[in-house]
Amino acid sequence: MSISTPSSRALPPEPTGPVPRRVGRRSLIAVGAGAATASLVGWSPAIASRGHRQGGHPHGVYIASGETLTVSSTRELRRLEIEEGGRIVAPEGHELTLTVNGVEVGTTLTSLYDDDGIDAYVAAGTYRGRVVITVATANEVVFNSHTWPFRQALYVDGDGVDVDRSVLAAVQGGQVRDAWARHVRLRSRGEAFNGVYVAGGDYLLDDVDIRFDGNGRNDFCGYGAAVYATGADTLLRVEGSTVDNVGVVRTAVVADGGSRVVVKDSTLCCLDGELPAEYENTGDTTFMMTCPWLLGMYGTVRTTNLLGAGTRATYLRANVTVENWGCLSVDSGQNCVLVSVNSRLRSTGSDGYGSYGIGNVTEHFLGTSIDVGSYIMINWGTLGTHYGDSSPAALQALQDEYDLGLTGADIHSVWPRASTLRSRKFGFMWQSNGAVVIDGATALRTVRTAFLSKASQSEVVVDGSGGASVVAENGVVYQLMDNDNPGGVDSVDKPWSRVYTKAYVEPTDPAVKSASWDPTVANATDARGTFTKLRLEGDFYNSVLGGGVGNIQGKNLVLDFDDTRVRGVISASTAKHRVSSIDFSNYEELGVVDNAASPVVNNGVLVTLGGGSVWTVTGDSHLSALTLNDSAAVRSKRGGAATITLDGDVLDPVAGTTYVGVIVVSP
Repeated sequence: MSISTPSSRALPPEPTGPVPRRVGRRSLIAVGAGAATASLVGWSPAIASRGHRQGGHPHGVYIASGETLTVSSTRELRRLEIEEGGRIVAPEGHELTLTVNGVEVGTTLTSLYDDDGIDAYVAAGTYRGRVVITVATANEVVFNSHTWPFRQALYVDGDGVDVDRSVLAAVQGGQVRDAWARHVRLRSRGEAFNGVYVAGGDYLLDDVDIRFDGNGRNDFCGYGAAVYATGADTLLRVEGSTVDNVGVVRTAVVADGGSRVVVKDSTLCCLDGELPAEYENTGDTTFMMTCPWLLGMYGTVRTTNLLGAGTRATYLRANVTVENWGCLSVDSGQNCVLVSVNSRLRSTGSDGYGSYGIGNVTEHFLGTSIDVGSYIMINWGTLGTHYGDSSPAALQALQDEYDLGLTGADIHSVWPRASTLRSRKFGFMWQSNGAVVIDGATALRTVRTAFLSKASQSEVVVDGSGGASVVAENGVVYQLMDNDNPGGVDSVDKPWSRVYTKAYVEPTDPAVKSASWDPTVANATDARGTFTKLRLEGDFYNSVLGGGVGNIQGKNLVLDFDDTRVRGVISASTAKHRVSSIDFSNYEELGVVDNAASPVVNNGVLVTLGGGSVWTVTGDSHLSALTLNDSAAVRSKRGGAATITLDGDVLDPVAGTTYVGVIVVSP
């Protein structure tokens, strides 16, 4: 199939809004004059200009307040005027899209309070230029028991481009074929209009330029995304392309439904939009349009999203920018794979994360530069996340394991590079289980705590044998603490189930010893850290109260150091936030605590110093277990050996022996 597309780059004038009825308006067709509805069938310019009078405009349509025009098929005109309260609609089983000079305009979503809350209409106004009303076969997507009426410039399935479901009037320049689209431009100033929807087969977007300005509606199903792929038999490649969006949940790329998506040598950027006035911060995935502030960050758009079961997305030499939410997000799926190679991820606002992990996802970042406002990564349940050096061999191994859809040329195009991870707040944050592995020459630098685990089964493995480094400018490398996520409350008289209006309040009661928790024994649900061949400067704290607080009896911090020099405090602690109550007005205080080293209660700290490891103690440290292997040492910051007591008695540890009890290490 060969599809010709207009070459004009002109943008349409902004709609001027409704014009009061006056004599000259009758020169445009007053659809259904004297009636509430009308149907325009077999429409042609000659028919559209009937009733033209002196001073009027031919080839135009006027819809008065209270009137509804049903357009049965795609038609073109030069002018369209819709008064406030007037409507232009498509027949049942179809969707209507308005474009002016090749730009989708005018689409406005109905209130979020409506039964479906997802219907759209063309806003009142005056539209001039090459005005095309496209009537396309409906593309109805069911998500959360709602039917979402997708409209898209290009609809592609296993047979190629489906013209009946596409809005070709929104495709400018370039060429479109059944297997690829090249050098085309897509523009939207309306809401919830999709750019390219691929649901089957192999498809290539080459040098495609997409710029959408206006809100999307739901990035859990890709409603309003620039590029969307779904289906286990779908392989979508995006090469040398640009997506530049502004708007609430106006996502750049969404991979869903077991598809494979490869984004190569492309630039993706999404900036926040203005929320609907009736919106409330919610985690209900039917209505969620913002980052939950309970994470200690906020924003209204994430640049990408990875959804569904077994979906795989690879970003190769991609520049991915977000303002405040997320660069590479994973949500609402299971067993997905996310890969970033030689790419750059950044947030330009005060908040933002590099990636998010949930639903047993596996993430790999090779030779990737991350520079974000809040977190390198948020972990809410992953199979593992890896940060390391890029190389053709490393990417080939991932292709062999996960069948990412990469070509030999893709793999051989990779250049060796180390990953650089920088956050203006925290490094990694856990609110559920998951492992983070850092190796190669990866350099991690954070302003606040590098590894922040909120009473979670977190695992950190840092291998410095290739030059990897960890720097936390606030002096805290690893913080295990109580979960300060306040959760939500049931909504009242709203369609969304829960809202985030509850504040976190700092507990004031001291920790109470649990009768069932042993702080001297490592458990599978503990937080762990393994550090090899590193020099670490900073403290390690466990401040979990336990004893039933947060529905847990206790949580231990288990640390293993192998041929590593660490200088700082490693201790159980009592942690306090800088403020006693945290809500949306001061959400950035979540995770920010001050520690006071204190005896172990339900917050065991188990330390193993492997061969060649040296711990230089800078302040009193309270442990529940200590093991020193051959050639390991515990030193005072003043030089010489540190003082170690076990149950109040001075201890001269013997190599290979594990000591448990009340252990205090003093400089």
